[in-house]
Amino acid sequence: MKPSLVSEKTFEDFLGALLDGDMPKCRRIVETLLEQDVEIADLYRNLFHRAQYAIGELWELNRISVAREHLATSITESLMTLVYPRLFRRERVGKRAVISSGPNEYHQVGGKMVADIFESHGWDGYFLGANSTEDRLLEEVRKRDPDLLAFSVALPASVERLRAMLRRVRTEFPSLPVLIGGKAIADGVEDDFSDVPSVTVMTTLEELESFLHQGEAHAVHGIRH
Repeated sequence: MKPSLVSEKTFEDFLGALLDGDMPKCRRIVETLLEQDVEIADLYRNLFHRAQYAIGELWELNRISVAREHLATSITESLMTLVYPRLFRRERVGKRAVISSGPNEYHQVGGKMVADIFESHGWDGYFLGANSTEDRLLEEVRKRDPDLLAFSVALPASVERLRAMLRRVRTEFPSLPVLIGGKAIADGVEDDFSDVPSVTVMTTLEELESFLHQGEAHAVHGIRH
């Protein structure tokens, strides 16, 4: 892994601008990194993802308002589009992933980041957005026939609902590989998915990157060809 181009000062400047709602400054920081040819994974992992976790923790500690948290999230989401011209240049590898936020969740930036990471590795990533229902999810899986299904779960309260959704997925798609991650998982929510077949829990974007790199060097374990 190459050294990160996102220095601690760059991160602190970005986070401060996010908290101030200073979109132009945030944009300048991202554009400068892109001009320096920052790796997409580096940008997402060490700037966007880290900043969103910091914003979420400040909100949980009641140090910023919901409105401020929503504004910061909106800015981050809009800045991700700056990466897209590079993101979709990657040669396609003929694999598809359907990505969803957790059920009854309205936090979608994490899921969008996951979809973009798949795209950066040549997959076709279909992100269903926030609060995707079971029916809509199953309809999309039938339509796309994906090689993998992924969930990003931000809220601990969504985990039990996700288990119910997975039981329905397994009834119709018993062998479809499933990845589960997100802030609720990274924060150590006490839940075990070992009783659900073909489910892999990932707590960081680094784990997802490693998973996809292994798939490029070898056949991705457990994923259909």
